[in-house]
Amino acid sequence: MLLKKAREQLVEYGKKLVTTGLTSGTGGNLSIYDRESGYVAVTPSGMDYFDIKPQDIVITDINGEKIEGENKATSELSFHLALYKHRSDINAVVHTHSSFATTVACLGLELPAVHYMVAFSGNKVPLAPYATFGTDELAENIINSIGSCNAVLLANHGLVTVSGNLPSAFAAAEEIEFTARIYIQAKSAGEPVIISDKEMQTVIEKFKWYGQKK
Repeated sequence: MLLKKAREQLVEYGKKLVTTGLTSGTGGNLSIYDRESGYVAVTPSGMDYFDIKPQDIVITDINGEKIEGENKATSELSFHLALYKHRSDINAVVHTHSSFATTVACLGLELPAVHYMVAFSGNKVPLAPYATFGTDELAENIINSIGSCNAVLLANHGLVTVSGNLPSAFAAAEEIEFTARIYIQAKSAGEPVIISDKEMQTVIEKFKWYGQKK
């Protein structure tokens, strides 16, 4: 079985998508890129996350050709592959339909630095223009919008987060959803105060050394 560890991690974090409220039903998708082999492990289309087993994960090459697996890959495979080709620092992609991030996206807004935890993305979360799910147009919109950020909102759709590994990409999805909730709550009471780009650069630099990093 190719990419056994990646498969197991995708099964684990697929369940977490649902239990943490980042998606519902079979919405959203996850992938991991193993740059050494050139293979991508990705969740299958339309399967209940609690039914997915490691053997259900689909393995493709970087161009989307199926290498191993009986199932059809997620319909959003095109933007996963586009992100891996676009930035060499990305080895994991998380796509969610989380409530508050999607609400911001449906308002046609970027997510500004209303709280310093937006630093999981950068100094903001940019917004990619709407395009039909699963299309090359959507993939292109994401690539053209994400810049150097680690998250991007999809207009009238949801959220995509990226990182060098799946746990970090998933953590970014959780923290961006928290920040989006704060933003929507603050806007319902008034006009939120936004942290300056200068201060966000300080926060981003501090984040490099946050936690148990050596």
